[in-house]
Amino acid sequence: MNCQLCKEGTTEAGHVTVTLERGTSLIIIKEVPAQVCINCGHYYLDADIARQVLQKGEEAIQKGAELEIVKLQAA
Repeated sequence: MNCQLCKEGTTEAGHVTVTLERGTSLIIIKEVPAQVCINCGHYYLDADIARQVLQKGEEAIQKGAELEIVKLQAA
C-alpha cells in the first residue's frame, strides 16, 4: 500500500511500538504488528490490532498505571 502521509513510500509488514497517553498515564505497547512505510516510518494498524492496543491501554488505565510497558500478545 502507498503511504498516505508522505506519499513517497510503500508499506511493508513489520512491528512498531505504540505509545498511548491519557491524563498522567503513559502506556507503551511493544511488538505491535503493523504496515510500516519504508520511507517515513509512519505505520498503519488493522482494525483488530487497533482494538487490541486500545484494550491493553484501557486495562492499564483501569489498574491505575502511571507508566506501563507491555508486549502485545495476539488474542
